[in-house]
Amino acid sequence: MATPAPLPAPSEDEVMAVLTHVIDPELGADIVELGMARDVVVASPEQLPKRVSRIVLSRTDSGPDRGSGGTSDGAVVVVTLALTTAGCPLRAQLRRDIIERVGSLPGVAEVRINWAEMTQDEKAAAMAIARKRAVERAPDDLFGEQTRAILVASGKGGVGKSSVTANLAVALAGRGFTVGVVDADIWGFSIPRMLGIDGRLEAAEDAAPTGGDNHDSEVSSSAKIRPHGISIPGISSPGVGSSPGRIEAVSMGFLVDDESVALMWRGLMLQRAVQHFLEDVAWGDLDYLLVDLPPGTGDVQMGLARLLPRAELLVVTTPSVAASRVARRAVSMARKNYLRVIGVVENLSHYVAPDGSVHEIFGSGGGDYLAHEAGVPLLGKIPIEQAVATGGDDGKPVALQLGATRPGSGNDPAIGPGPAALAFGALARLIATEVSPPIEMTGCTAHIAQPVPSETAVQIG
Repeated sequence: MATPAPLPAPSEDEVMAVLTHVIDPELGADIVELGMARDVVVASPEQLPKRVSRIVLSRTDSGPDRGSGGTSDGAVVVVTLALTTAGCPLRAQLRRDIIERVGSLPGVAEVRINWAEMTQDEKAAAMAIARKRAVERAPDDLFGEQTRAILVASGKGGVGKSSVTANLAVALAGRGFTVGVVDADIWGFSIPRMLGIDGRLEAAEDAAPTGGDNHDSEVSSSAKIRPHGISIPGISSPGVGSSPGRIEAVSMGFLVDDESVALMWRGLMLQRAVQHFLEDVAWGDLDYLLVDLPPGTGDVQMGLARLLPRAELLVVTTPSVAASRVARRAVSMARKNYLRVIGVVENLSHYVAPDGSVHEIFGSGGGDYLAHEAGVPLLGKIPIEQAVATGGDDGKPVALQLGATRPGSGNDPAIGPGPAALAFGALARLIATEVSPPIEMTGCTAHIAQPVPSETAVQIG
């Protein structure tokens, strides 16, 4: 019986095509697109250079023998693979996947892998591709098209980011909006105390209200958590509607028995907690979702960029130029994850003395510097005021003053909002009217998604 002729060897392009099905499980893209598969050589054993790491296929039920020495009946394929680090823990899995994929091609007797390490430029390019793919593979938006998601970030702690989040939520709600607040600072949660909300989160039953007092909207939420809700009085300033708004909030502070308890969680647990706050809460219809991020640019920030691909970033800094240089990292993180940066808020900007004089206690120029470097507007400067601190401690955000003006009478002067409350009101006005206004779902864009009735279809031909 005649010996069958050996199968023709695959081309190098065919091997590269197969390698596009080998996915780096950490970066979430194939090794060809990431630039990890540098080179492919297909040749007979005697043609190959000797200095390569030799990976031999095991015998299979069909096809040529792929034992310890290979055979001369097929080609040897050498794949040069560059890892992000020489000690990559996924090396064994990538090796297995390459051997299985390439070894399944007709005419391949043996697969060898030549290991290398990526340069810094190659690593940066691979990470950019991975981030872009993460955005493209993001799950369906967790909130309706009408919801504006704003991530409130800072480069470091201690700049008053949570205070800005709480007061901005109140100021927006005072304009009649429904505002969701996610306290994503799992380790350093403070939103419950600042908003004056306490009590444990509870599961919402079917068709149960998504909030607490006087909340009429209903959702089918059989396995979801009901956020804590509070009503906010409307702003009574001229030109601003006085209809009340609402805040819906979730925080790890609603799940622990004592706010002084330390949570010693690692990255994956932090990401899962934030994911639960987004996916497993009966939010209802929101105009705005404010997310109070932890300081820095770690796992929580990257996870939120994937879960909320349409989110925008608001960066909080102080007048210190040194602090603003650190805050630039938050801007860099957002842009590497394809998030829009809407602007900068300079907190603790200055102190206005009773005689009207202005004192820049913590320096000056930090907010302007960061806005200039990021190419975004400086949306506001929040002055130093005792009422901000006491309001945060007492659960009465200073922005509540916007809806609590009492006219004066006789020798009794009018009681109105202070400088900080006015600054938060101006910030909310800018966001709601210019920078990130609510999305109207009654316009042309909304109608695109609506099905066209069959009786109005135009017949062609």
